Formats: sequence, structure tokens, C-alpha cells
Amino acid sequence: MEVLYPHCAGLDVHKDTVVACVRHMATGSVEREVRTFKTTTKDLLALSDWLAEHGCTHVAMEATGVYWKPVWHILSDGDFVLVLANAAHVKNVPGRKTDVNDATWLADLLAHGLIRGSFVPDEQTQEMRNLLRTRKQLVRECSRHIQRLQKTLEDANIKLDSVISDIMGLSGRAMIEALIAGESDPERLAQLAHRRIKRRPRRFAKRCAAASPGITGSCCACI
Repeated sequence: MEVLYPHCAGLDVHKDTVVACVRHMATGSVEREVRTFKTTTKDLLALSDWLAEHGCTHVAMEATGVYWKPVWHILSDGDFVLVLANAAHVKNVPGRKTDVNDATWLADLLAHGLIRGSFVPDEQTQEMRNLLRTRKQLVRECSRHIQRLQKTLEDANIKLDSVISDIMGLSGRAMIEALIAGESDPERLAQLAHRRIKRRPRRFAKRCAAASPGITGSCCACI
């Protein structure tokens, strides 16, 4: 099989260590050298220098969680063509999996151009992705809390969400705070509605009576 990159390296990245295999193709024979580095910044800089000393032009590593990112960031400052491999596409032979074998296998695949690199966005795009993921998670958490509040109100037979679409809006918050403070008069609770819905207190009272017949004192859906 044709060798595309005679001077390349494969990295088996873990949380605390990186096993690097340098592969050289010279005079028809293959020479390999394997070394293990820690994942501290100092050792990763030493890894970059070691790869440069061996004249590596291409470096491949697997996308293992987030452990590959510090290695990628430091090596990207060097004169290497970095290739991020999907772990499912570069599986080694079952039963023969070791750190050294994995690094050697990656180097061999890379030398023959058999690794299809994954897309790695630039730094600005990565920061934007992290921001959007954080926002998405916060929105989900807010939705869960609102659902818990609706469940609590329903358990108490307070059907606030039957007449107000957003119980965490201005009107809903005011009424919930009033209920917590002990207010039970439907008319007073209806007066807490925002001016855009304040013109319908009778409708609220009717829905209250229909939603919770026989209940007096504490209103269930008057709001």
C-alpha cells in the first residue's frame, strides 16, 4: 500500500497520559519510536518539541471525550497537520488493545491516508457552541422548575394554569406570592392580574367556580 506521509505520528490520548508513536519510512523500511508523556502543559510542550525534532508533518489522535482538546490546542501552535479521528472508524484488532498498539495503529493508518479527519471548529465557533449548550441547559432547567411548580399547584387543586398561559409571568407571580401569603379571596386575587387581562375578573370567577365546585374560601382557578 502506498505511503502518503513518510514522517507522521499517532497519539493515544488519555486523561493523564499521552502515548506517542513516531513512524518514519526510510529506504524501504519502517522505523518507529514510542514515548509516553503526561498531559500537563509542560509535558505537552515537550511532546510538541519531540515531534518537531523527529520531523513529523502529520499527527493523528482519537476524539476521546474532552481529553484530546488540550493536546490539540498545544500542537496546533506547531507546524503539524493535525487529524482528529473518530474512535469508531479506527478500531484496533480486538483482544490486542494496548496504549502502545493504539498509537502504533493510528500512525500506520495515518501514513497510508486511511484516517478521515473529523471537523474541528475554530476557537470562536467552539466558544459559541459552549455558550449555546449552556443556554440550552439553563432553558431546560427553567422548564423543569415551572413543571414542578405546576404540579405543586395541581396537588393543592389550584388551577392557575387553566386561566393563565404563563404562570411565571407578571400576573402569575403576583398571584402565587399572594397565595403563599395567605390570600384566599378570589376577587382580590383577580385584581392582581395585569391590566391586559384585568378586564376579565368575572370570567376568572366563573372558571373558578366551574373548576372547583364546592370549594369556598381558597380559590382554585379564579385567576
